[in-house]
Amino acid sequence: QVQLVESGGGSVQAGGSLRLSCAASGRTLRDFAMGWFRQTPGKEREYVIGITRTGDGTTLADSVKGRFTISRDNANNTVYLQMNSLKPEDTALYYCAARASYYVSTIPNVYDYWGQGTQVTVSS
Repeated sequence: QVQLVESGGGSVQAGGSLRLSCAASGRTLRDFAMGWFRQTPGKEREYVIGITRTGDGTTLADSVKGRFTISRDNANNTVYLQMNSLKPEDTALYYCAARASYYVSTIPNVYDYWGQGTQVTVSS
């Protein structure tokens, strides 16, 4: 069993930056590919960015290319989402997720564990 806890969300003006963290307990994150998703009320959960189990590959949604990056610190069992040049449309509840695979997926249902989410609000 893996417990994931996101932190670092908050309110920021457009153009600003935030760094989200996803801390894991229960098992080592070395066993998992990791993804970040986001969701707004009334919409489906949307893939944002992910990183392979070993950290040698990342996959980004087109909407965040050039602005968001993901990294992982397996020694500290933590994954990070660096968000720069934030836009109002980035406002959402952000979730991290762990998949017991080498590969990242953009499909939420294939992930095995989820955090509770952290809110990001970007004002214009």
